[in-house]
Amino acid sequence: MNDTLLYLKAALDKHPELKYTVDLSFWQTDFLRFYQSQTNYNISKDMLNLSATIYKGKRSCSFDIDDPGTAKIDIALASALEMIDSLPEDPDFVDVEDDLTLAPSRKMVNNIEAISLQTKTEILDSLAQSAAEYDFELYGTFICNYSGYRSLNSNHLDKSSAESPIYLEVKAVHKESQITVLETFGGDDFSHFNLEDFRARLLTKIMYTKNPVIDVEPGEYEVILAPRCVAEFVQYLSYGMSAHALDQHSSFFEGKIDKKLFPGIVYITDDPTDSEMIRKDYGSGGHIYRPLKLIEAGCFRNFMCNQYYHHKLGLPKNGNTASCLKIAPGASSRDDMIRNVKRGLYISSLHYMNFINAKQTSLTGLTRDGTFLIEDGKITAVVNNLRFTEKITRILENILELEDTAYTIPFSENYAAFDIETVKAPHARVRNFNITSSTKTI
Repeated sequence: MNDTLLYLKAALDKHPELKYTVDLSFWQTDFLRFYQSQTNYNISKDMLNLSATIYKGKRSCSFDIDDPGTAKIDIALASALEMIDSLPEDPDFVDVEDDLTLAPSRKMVNNIEAISLQTKTEILDSLAQSAAEYDFELYGTFICNYSGYRSLNSNHLDKSSAESPIYLEVKAVHKESQITVLETFGGDDFSHFNLEDFRARLLTKIMYTKNPVIDVEPGEYEVILAPRCVAEFVQYLSYGMSAHALDQHSSFFEGKIDKKLFPGIVYITDDPTDSEMIRKDYGSGGHIYRPLKLIEAGCFRNFMCNQYYHHKLGLPKNGNTASCLKIAPGASSRDDMIRNVKRGLYISSLHYMNFINAKQTSLTGLTRDGTFLIEDGKITAVVNNLRFTEKITRILENILELEDTAYTIPFSENYAAFDIETVKAPHARVRNFNITSSTKTI
């Protein structure tokens, strides 16, 4: 596989006037989908891609080749060399990545091989039997990927990495009411999967659905945000923590380094080393990926900055990409947090979120897969899905409590290479969460 990479490198080295980056990546998946508690299909797929960017002075040209061979490489490189002199200059380009630090070696397990189809189906059958006792059927996916890459550049960078993420999503749907609840597992170490804990969390949500279905009026509510919601809000917030957003003047955090913005219990880190998450060796451009404090005791600490913006903006270079976000737990139990709500909502999951104004962190979206009314510290009703309009920064400002446990939440785009990332987050109790309307549907 490396032959094509080295072939392209040798061809580029014949042009000493060029700088370059070259990446050879592979990706494999075993994708199991289940429908009405039955395996619907299981597919395997793989891809191989060679990508390169060449720089001549301050001009650059990029190309990608799927299933690369020498003939394809010759054509793509010749086209790029012919084109590059006609392209506009980027006055801010200085150099390609020059951090040659290698990540510590770690044990790598190919979960496609380690987690058999039989193991997957046994897990799903067991969960389906438990859900069936309450007239629920299961839908969802159980994905194992195996991917890796080798990166080279004209500054003698030569780095390789591999990962094997796991994504299990179980949606339980009531046969008659169509009420849905969701539970997930993700990471790269399957030894962290606890079937009985997973079942208990799924059944807890299923038990909540025994309550009547109601609508609630628009207004501001005290809410318990499930870890999945906290994780997704912080993912959106992290867009403004990048040097790119700062350069575009679309970052809420512009001019706010070391300023206190949120309660002191809020800590957010981009941490690629946590064994309960999908770990990363390298970040942007191949820079070694290290833990980076983003929010510390409510204060904003760092922008995520690659080689390009390091030169352009003068920020410290770290190469972080917000692929391993962690929101630190607090000191409260989930049950105590619910008991502390006089009247409010428990929100399990979010859907179809879109920014209204990224710089202001304002967005709108819907609740889904289990929204429940809390009265006098108890779950008393299922609530139809709701539309909300909020600022993420306002949500963090209004945090009252954080749970004493953080959970690993997987997210998958389910497009092309089923890109999977994890975020670690606790439950959060938040005041004055703005509900704008009900969808009138479950």
